[in-house]
Amino acid sequence: MSTAAVPFNTTPWWRPAAIRETAGITATTAGSPIAFYALVAFTVILLLSPQGWFPILKLIRIALLAAGIAMAAHIVERTVHRQPVTPMSAEIGIVLALVSWAVITLPMSVWPGGSMRLLTDQYLKAIAFFWLLGTVVTSSSRMRGLSWALVLCSIPLAVTGVKNYVFGENLLSTGVRGFTRIAGYEGGSGLTGNPNDLALMLNLIIPIAGALAISERGLKRNVALAAMLISIAGVVVTFSRAGFLTLAATFVMFMLVVARRKSPALAFGLLLLGLCAPLAMPAGYADRLSTITDIEADKTGSAQGRWTDVKVASEVIVQSPLVGVGLGNDAIVLNKERGQATWRSVHNAYLQYGVDLGIPGLLLFAWLHVMCFRSARAVEKRIGTDPAMRELSNLAAGIQISLVGFFVAALFHPIAYQFYFFSVAGLAVALKNTYRAENARTRLAPVAA
Repeated sequence: MSTAAVPFNTTPWWRPAAIRETAGITATTAGSPIAFYALVAFTVILLLSPQGWFPILKLIRIALLAAGIAMAAHIVERTVHRQPVTPMSAEIGIVLALVSWAVITLPMSVWPGGSMRLLTDQYLKAIAFFWLLGTVVTSSSRMRGLSWALVLCSIPLAVTGVKNYVFGENLLSTGVRGFTRIAGYEGGSGLTGNPNDLALMLNLIIPIAGALAISERGLKRNVALAAMLISIAGVVVTFSRAGFLTLAATFVMFMLVVARRKSPALAFGLLLLGLCAPLAMPAGYADRLSTITDIEADKTGSAQGRWTDVKVASEVIVQSPLVGVGLGNDAIVLNKERGQATWRSVHNAYLQYGVDLGIPGLLLFAWLHVMCFRSARAVEKRIGTDPAMRELSNLAAGIQISLVGFFVAALFHPIAYQFYFFSVAGLAVALKNTYRAENARTRLAPVAA
């Protein structure tokens, strides 16, 4: 008997492999198609920022419009069918606790106004995206569609970066003679507007592209492979050290997944790609990477400054371990502690939570990260070798790799309250809900005579 036939409610919610059925996801209701297409539109706008290319679009606030339509359509559809708007899960519960803690600590913030502004202007939007992903995407076709939207969006992001490097366009000065970096995506997207963020976004999408390349056939497989390869090139030309470490972690995770699934041909292809990669490194890339271990060799001074900030942030956490200094206030406190007004956040998302929201905030965020990974892993294990859910199993592996990639990247990026993590975490919740819904539909389908 296939592992997919195992009932959902045979294990309690706190067990690592538990995939419990949530109220509101049934075999007969897939959810509003309007909400889904609006969600896809918002995702494309978020990544490609067309308003940067066509300023007239700023007048109608297309991102807000798409998100509003998605939310309204979802709420109306759920209300009409008398289903809960938000099916509860462990991940949703942790997010609610995290936001509640951020609100509770507002009065004790170093700058309450700044904390409130960050909460409403950025943090809640990222969490709303997480919620939409987890509640609107409840079928294999929607998981595949959203995954393809991400992968197709990665192509112009990566192509822009490679083009800028090859032709020497849109370069940033580093303060070191002879060393410049590409500026990022020239469409003006806030998510990929600088080289480090561009490398981060591409790294999060590469595993999804890999999952689609394994699942698809013919032209679609070639497109997914091309997107993955051009994205790898895009990461390299950013000269982002965190980008390289994340890419290396992604490669290792891919190899572990391949070993787990006993796919020798794929393993050989990945190994060949890894062996050929050093030959394609651009000039100066090895020198840039050498500063990862030899911090003092970094002539730009960024490595030294970031290491200093890590130590200062750790000291701040020790001084205020319970409530922190307030949401988004780490830069203010670091200015005071280091005696230098750089207005630079600590380049570590976990330390950001620790400084801003204390140890409770840090633990809640870490718990959410772990739960999302375990949910994706549980889905992959439950599916096993069931050919009917092969594509969903591949996406489960891809999402796990993306979550590991984010863990590595978050050690070097000040991205605690932005969309990056909540995009991948939302996919993990969507994956779990999709598995439950698909399994329910399979159980209720009529048996052929």
